[in-house]
Amino acid sequence: MKKANGCVLYLVRHGQTEWNVKRLIQGHMDIPLNGKGRKQASALAKKLEDIHFHAVYSSDLSRTSETAELIARQHHREVVTTTALRERYFGKFQGISFGNNRNILKLINDLKKSTVDENEIENDEKMMKRFVGCLRQVSRANFGKTILVVTHAGPMRTFLITIGWGSYENLTEGCIDNLAFVKLVSDGENFTVEETSGITKLASSAYR
Repeated sequence: MKKANGCVLYLVRHGQTEWNVKRLIQGHMDIPLNGKGRKQASALAKKLEDIHFHAVYSSDLSRTSETAELIARQHHREVVTTTALRERYFGKFQGISFGNNRNILKLINDLKKSTVDENEIENDEKMMKRFVGCLRQVSRANFGKTILVVTHAGPMRTFLITIGWGSYENLTEGCIDNLAFVKLVSDGENFTVEETSGITKLASSAYR
């Protein structure tokens, strides 16, 4: 892929929420940024101020759309929201703590990887169908441009695993910080990772 012919995408995770602090599963619950999350978004806006974003897309949930707006403001861009960029749907698990109960964690992780649509939780295949489909559509409409995409940790992690940049073993739960980002180049079908910030990828020796 020639970079000049591709679309540059910056995938950004939203800022901190109170449910992040309390380690509660958010999923499709519309939890807003807290004060720290807004400061984080403003700090990233400053860090990315020299990048010319031609367009800004975001999940429609407020924690992402507000993050996107705080970054987009200095680029004088409107934020386009879509449900395709949402976090995974966690069904009955939304609102519970994922910090202590290992049995629940194992069940959730098994359901994520399942090829069966259990309806109570969105599996990887279903989530990536909407998420990757959206990124491809955005890329094809914006060749030669740089696009900001604000989303959630779950889709970002699963996406990086799906495109072969990481694995379940070296991209563990919690590996993507609030306001972490991935810089990608896409030809409208495939994706190449050029840069990451705020993402912890374990060395192979750490999980042998």
